[in-house]
This record gives sequence, C-alpha cells and structure tokens, in this order.
Amino acid sequence: MVSHDRIGRLAQQIGERLQGASQAPEEMQKGIQQVVKGAFDRLELVSREDFDILMDVMQRTRARVEALEQQVAALETLIEERTAEVPAASADVSEAETPDEDAGGGEAGR
Repeated sequence: MVSHDRIGRLAQQIGERLQGASQAPEEMQKGIQQVVKGAFDRLELVSREDFDILMDVMQRTRARVEALEQQVAALETLIEERTAEVPAASADVSEAETPDEDAGGGEAGR
C-alpha cells in the first residue's frame, strides 16, 4: 500500500510546481513529470508489460510444477505396487528354493 506520507509529499511538490504558474506550460509539465517520475521510482513499481510477462512465466511454471507433481504421484504409486509384489514373489521363490537346495546339497556330497 502506498504510504500517506509519500502521497502527501508528492502533492506538496506538485503544488509547489503549480504555484509558479507564470512559467511556460512546457516547463510546468516537465517539472511535474519529474516529480511524479521520481515518486514512482521510489515506489519500485513495475510496468504493466513486465507484470504481464512475469504472470505468463509464473503460469507456465505453475503448470510444469503441477505436471511434475502428477508424475511424482504416479511414480510413488508404481513403487508402492512393486514393493507390495516383491514380498509375495520372494516368498514364492524362497519356498521353491528350499527343495532345490536339499537336492543340490545331496549332489555336492557325492
């Protein structure tokens, strides 16, 4: 929000410029423009064009972030599914290996 002090100072400076109304209109206009430009520079404002460019960049960035969030969620789901399959598969493998180990051990003893 713009400070009331800044607005007051700006109004005072413009009033001072207008008091010298005997000056040529071009000089008055230049003086007022300098005062207003100086006030805007101190406010650190951006142009509408710069604002629109930044909004466009931000919208594209937001879309990319949302797409990446969806990819991460899909990968997490895939990891969870595969993790759930691995214990079941390893239980099947360990049961199948038990008889083979005994048979393999008998041949090694011969």
